Amino acid sequence: MAYEVNGQTIEHDEEGYITDITQWVPELAGIIAKEEEVDLTDEHWEVIKFLREYYDEYQIAPAIRVLVKAVKKKLGPERGSNKYLYELFPYGPAKQACKIAGLPKPTGCI
Repeated sequence: MAYEVNGQTIEHDEEGYITDITQWVPELAGIIAKEEEVDLTDEHWEVIKFLREYYDEYQIAPAIRVLVKAVKKKLGPERGSNKYLYELFPYGPAKQACKIAGLPKPTGCI
């Protein structure tokens, strides 16, 4: 199973998470988002960028509670809420956003 991006084949697991996160490129986010039925906006990209920075710093994809708390701290209370994040990523902000951001599935997500 793989995505095709810019002439490159990027392998993914049965759930759609890429197997080598170093292969992620922004164009891949668009492909995954389309499969997830998410139309990426600037607000989505803000969360995706945040997640990638968080992963770079801590080497872990945050579960939903940690994500909400960290987003609230960095982007403010209006963006750091379950409601806001679920509006952007309706199938689970941590799980779906991490997949689009090219990160591993967050620990504790089913």
